[in-house]
Amino acid sequence: MAVTLSAAVLFALLSAVLIRDRRVSLPTALVLWLSGFTIASTGMADPVNNILATVTRIVSGH
Repeated sequence: MAVTLSAAVLFALLSAVLIRDRRVSLPTALVLWLSGFTIASTGMADPVNNILATVTRIVSGH
């Protein structure tokens, strides 16, 4: 659990730093942050995966 939480926190911090330094836009940082939760497989992974799948279906028109 500690490793999973650390990975999720690492992605969140990385996104915050990239936004602060204006290296990426807010939407790009959001994608990074959501990817962190998905990859880390935290308790938030299932809802995030569902949201990403829904957005993918909407964008693809299926």
